[in-house]
Amino acid sequence: MAPNILLSCESISKSYGVRALFANLTLALSEGDHVGLIGPNGSGKSTLLKILAGLESPDQGTRTLRGHTRVGYVPQEPSFPDGHSIEQVLQETLSAAGRDPHEEGGRIARALSIGTFPDPEQIVDTLSGGWRKRLAITQALLLEPDVLLMDEPTNHLDVEGILWLERLLKNRAKAFLVISHDRRFLESIASRMVELNRCYPEGRFEARGRYSDFLEQRDAALQAQADYQSSLANRVRREVEWLRRGPKARTTKAKGRIQSAGKLIEELDQVESRAAQSSIGIDFSASGRKSKQLLVAEQVTKSFKGTPVVTNLDVLLGPGQRLGLLGPNGSGKTTLLRLLAGTLEPDSGTIVRADGLRIVSFEQHRESLDQAATLRRALAPSGDAVIYQGRSIHLASWAKRFLFRPEQLDLPISRLSGGEQARLLIAQLMLQPADLLILDEPTNDLDIPTLDVLEDSLLEFPGALVLVTHDRWLLDRVSTILLALDGTGRLEWFADYAQWENAQERAAESGTNANEEGSASAASDEGAGAAPARKAKKLSYREQKEWGAIEESILKAEDHVSACQAAMHDPAVMSDAAALQDRSQALVEAQAEVERLYARWAELDEKRAQTVQSS
Repeated sequence: MAPNILLSCESISKSYGVRALFANLTLALSEGDHVGLIGPNGSGKSTLLKILAGLESPDQGTRTLRGHTRVGYVPQEPSFPDGHSIEQVLQETLSAAGRDPHEEGGRIARALSIGTFPDPEQIVDTLSGGWRKRLAITQALLLEPDVLLMDEPTNHLDVEGILWLERLLKNRAKAFLVISHDRRFLESIASRMVELNRCYPEGRFEARGRYSDFLEQRDAALQAQADYQSSLANRVRREVEWLRRGPKARTTKAKGRIQSAGKLIEELDQVESRAAQSSIGIDFSASGRKSKQLLVAEQVTKSFKGTPVVTNLDVLLGPGQRLGLLGPNGSGKTTLLRLLAGTLEPDSGTIVRADGLRIVSFEQHRESLDQAATLRRALAPSGDAVIYQGRSIHLASWAKRFLFRPEQLDLPISRLSGGEQARLLIAQLMLQPADLLILDEPTNDLDIPTLDVLEDSLLEFPGALVLVTHDRWLLDRVSTILLALDGTGRLEWFADYAQWENAQERAAESGTNANEEGSASAASDEGAGAAPARKAKKLSYREQKEWGAIEESILKAEDHVSACQAAMHDPAVMSDAAALQDRSQALVEAQAEVERLYARWAELDEKRAQTVQSS
């Protein structure tokens, strides 16, 4: 093992029954590695993490850990002893590691400070899901691991908790590997991305850089694979036509060509099998209502036990408007959703809904799902078909649309995973035409391919939408305006997530409440997030020389991109995964250089224009 590699698995395979999760997989974590691990549900991410943590053994292959390397592990669903306080959990963690908690009180104090727990004596049974996840992360960090392995650490954390975790990981010099479906979180903390997916020849794809860099490199690699598949299909077609003419296998040359044709056909079958990826089909039905005003709330106020949750809310929802809600756990987001849906009455103010308004709600805890019912009955309560958008669809086809296998249909819902239950609830909601969609944490447990489809569907939905989600990527992309709650009744509007984030940063620096920094007029286009004007700067001598040469630099950079694109389509490397990835990386770097030069050109051009105006 190379001296800087801390933990690795070499050529490992793992199956459950006849179902193979992955085969011949190799992965290494080196000092300082910050790795994000993604993949569709069922690709084996959690199992791989348990193998790396030493909690499970592979069917084949080896796991190697460098001597004296400490490994920390945060499971997807942490468990703690009943009746223990937060501090007692940390003390027992030290005891289990052979350390005396009384002699290492300073270590526990630091851990409690890192976790920002309000009361170290609080019993863990009473903690919310978010605070339990914080405790699991703090528990793993207590022993200062050299490698930290985390399975969906942002699940149950609110936005404040996710930002807390981002700060922890950004300041961590040691290695970590994180499984997550939170794309903005991955963009923030990862410097290397790995995807487990059977669509790749080696079962995985890896790229250096942030999540957005990974997306660019992956798209280029998948395009190259598609081009190779098309080229291979053409070659197979020619060979099949030749075989149909009935060649006489008497000569060595003819025998060789027949064997070669067989190998080509087999290779094409393998490539097509890898490329045949199923994706969920999400498309929410709209009622077709043309009303400009679907819901109007005026001066709505709601309190619980004397504590204001919502104060003097004014909001108008019409077709195409998508309202995103922000705020820490317990700030009243779900309460506001219930007020808008009509399942909770305000203390004062009015909420007027259009006549016959059709509201469809996705509840966070999935209370509407009968856990004892079978998947078959939950998908199609009245028989073996459903009526969707006016046409009848057989149960088997409807189940397949949501990635359910035929053998799952008679399972009780309680046996389904969290992601499968989320997909089931989406399937039920799609059968109900809606004017207003109210979605409370619909993204929990969904994998990234499903999140991408969900985003597209919400963007295409013509009605109104109110959305609560900790997935900041989806929230920012889907919402047309954001409303932040702070748990004291104060409400502030923001034009987008970046404006809210800037307000948080300014508030942290000044020590004020973040919502006080919000723009109450973010719904208008005037002045939202405007920065004070700066004095125009003139071009320096060096910048004048750069301006004179930048157009030629851009032309050369674009020529380099063209050369990289041609190299990507070289048939000699189409089947060489390593060479293909190298050329993909070169193309991404070349494209980034062109973008950098254009951005610099625009910057210099603006300065040049200011110089002309001021002279």
